[in-house]
Amino acid sequence: MRALVLGHGYSAGFLTPMLRAEGWEVLGTTRAAPGRVRDAGAEPLLWDRDAARIADEIGRADAILVSAGPEQGRDPTLAAFAPAFARARPAWLGYLSTTGVYGDHRGGWVDEDTPLTPSTRRGHERVQAEADWQALARAHGLPLHIFRLAGIYGPGRGPFAKVRDGSARRIVKPGQVFSRIHVQDIARALMASIQAPCPGAVYNLCDDDPAPPEEVIAHAAALLGRPLPPAEDYATAELTPMARSFYAESKRVSNRRMRQELGVDLLFPDYRSGLAALLAAETA
Repeated sequence: MRALVLGHGYSAGFLTPMLRAEGWEVLGTTRAAPGRVRDAGAEPLLWDRDAARIADEIGRADAILVSAGPEQGRDPTLAAFAPAFARARPAWLGYLSTTGVYGDHRGGWVDEDTPLTPSTRRGHERVQAEADWQALARAHGLPLHIFRLAGIYGPGRGPFAKVRDGSARRIVKPGQVFSRIHVQDIARALMASIQAPCPGAVYNLCDDDPAPPEEVIAHAAALLGRPLPPAEDYATAELTPMARSFYAESKRVSNRRMRQELGVDLLFPDYRSGLAALLAAETA
């Protein structure tokens, strides 16, 4: 079996070893980090140099994961390879989106049937990308699955480094909650879908415990035995426009469909178990 990852980044780096363990051959595209792709166990393809090979592999792959996000308002994979996808016949096609497509719900719950009302530019671009992939899938009978990812954390992407160096900030905005997911659980959910395709399905990938971001920082500090970073009021905190945009939306994301239809039993159902595992791995 042959898998192709278009945009072989952080999440794909955890999926690839799982595929290889099941006997899959994996290829992954990158713009400038072939060593990272190779270290994960995939054959690297350079996005600009290997365009003809990539188009050929789209036609050969049994499973294709599209991980590259929109660039300058358009989907780079569709812009470069839509004709190749029109001819392709994979058994499984996955697109990684974001829970940002739901917009702000003032801390309320959302699921896959919630109307898409993004409030940020990134969210609007993702809504358009999802629609474009769905249109391509309908036109050519492609077995598309959309995965809306919450905030990703995992090895190398936890709060510990900032807590240790004193740069962690505990920004407090009343009522603010985020959903998140450990990268290993993303990989496990994708693997479950590849093994049991359900064309047309949309899944939220997140853990069971939406929580205020300042709680996560406080828990990380406690695990490290470090002082609690001082609370900063969101209204007066000095934040970059990008950082401030992450606080523009507050919602609790349901993972019921992921658990029921994919049968995913989360390794890390909340940030407390996930952070404990990260710290244990660091100190092992």
